Amino acid sequence: MKKYMLALDLGTTSIRAIVFDKASNVVAKEQKEFTQFFPHAGWVEQDGEEIWQTLQTVVANLMVNQHISLDDIESIGITNQRETTILWDTKTGLPIYRAIVWQSMQTNSICENWKELGYETLVKKKTGLPINPYFSASKIRWILDHVNGAKEKLAAGDLRFGTIDSWILWKLSGVHKTDVSNASRTMLYNIFDLTWDEELCELFAVDSSLLPLVCDSSTYFATTKPNAFFQHEIPITGIAGDQQASMFGHACFEPGIVKNTYGTGCFLLMNVKDKPYLSENGLLTTVAWSIDGVVDYAIEGSIFVAGSAVQWLRDALQIISSSAESEELARNAKTDHDVYFVPAFVGLGSPYWDSDAKGTIFGLTRGAGRAELARATLDSIAYQTRDVLEVMMEESHQEIYRLRVDGGASENALLMQFQADITNTDIDVAHIGETTALGVAYLAGLARGFWQSQSEILQYRQVKKSYHGNMNEETRQKLYRKWKKAVAATILFK
Repeated sequence: MKKYMLALDLGTTSIRAIVFDKASNVVAKEQKEFTQFFPHAGWVEQDGEEIWQTLQTVVANLMVNQHISLDDIESIGITNQRETTILWDTKTGLPIYRAIVWQSMQTNSICENWKELGYETLVKKKTGLPINPYFSASKIRWILDHVNGAKEKLAAGDLRFGTIDSWILWKLSGVHKTDVSNASRTMLYNIFDLTWDEELCELFAVDSSLLPLVCDSSTYFATTKPNAFFQHEIPITGIAGDQQASMFGHACFEPGIVKNTYGTGCFLLMNVKDKPYLSENGLLTTVAWSIDGVVDYAIEGSIFVAGSAVQWLRDALQIISSSAESEELARNAKTDHDVYFVPAFVGLGSPYWDSDAKGTIFGLTRGAGRAELARATLDSIAYQTRDVLEVMMEESHQEIYRLRVDGGASENALLMQFQADITNTDIDVAHIGETTALGVAYLAGLARGFWQSQSEILQYRQVKKSYHGNMNEETRQKLYRKWKKAVAATILFK
């Protein structure tokens, strides 16, 4: 047995390569951002080749800067931004169009047409998902309809579809596969029959030849080709979508445990084991992971804009120079939660599912400034999280007293305390911030015997810090009622 596991975390805005030892410690890591393209309002795209080249750079930096030898790597796990769609030509090895990112709304008209044709009930029954531009199916359709030569390449058998995990796996190994957690986010995969759904593929005119082979999340996928991975052949034995990987990294192995990852968006998942149900109130039913053919399901609330709202303060408004500055600035706000910001830059996700909503700010006065806007931005992340928790508790018929959290914003003490206050929930911040990467390292390691069982993994779980709600009930409900009014007004303003 070799010394380390390597996790490749293919995020929405950056690529990370992280090395873990058997005690779940981060031995080394490197990270590099890549370009986001916004060609039209509501569109978000990325360059698939740039993602691949960024990964190569990050792994090279891991070896050079961190003195990691790939000879010490037992196997590789890949975790990724979900739903983001790439179609590539197998002859050239290049994408035929930019990757359409999960946040992008450019396929909204396609989805609206599918809804008008009455497909929504069928889609939800089979996939656990609403018809929405968020998921991959409409992105595939858009590329096929808008890229010159795409249909000819498809007819010739030269075209492949993948989410980012599939694209990178193919670049590393020449193998076209994905795992069940990523497949469950395409709006083409039957999460109950555990197969690509022929009826949906026919409805959406997506040829099955495009689709990757679906595997367990913890199993042998492929081996890296020497000419693609620094002259090393290393097995790839774990793949999972980033939010499912984070859930595994938090050791949410029992039903009812909930985690929230504060990243570009926010994603709350509750493990429901082998008892999936279809939400009536805007949550998603999804596959958490599959190990040895045994599937765990999850109920999910997807919040489209969280950390990206803080990035908007930094990049567009330029009122902070780094995301970390948002906490210090927000602490200087003169008023207490009087400004409300609904960051619907790409519509609203769970539980509202309104693709047409636009970002709005309420409660501005002459005295409001940079600090108040920073505070409202952080508050919006906590309010959106409560929106999802309220529905989860209603549908699961159980109270949620504790939330396991990770992601960059979990380091923001002001936000975490307000999160505890507005939800009256204890917040446990993961000891290891790279919980998503750790989760896929666990999945890959279980397939190799690096870790023997989920029980062994539980021994390594640690909490870095906990926050407890201190707000009185009257204030909590008053603030939240005003948030709900702000959301309602946002939905009306179109």
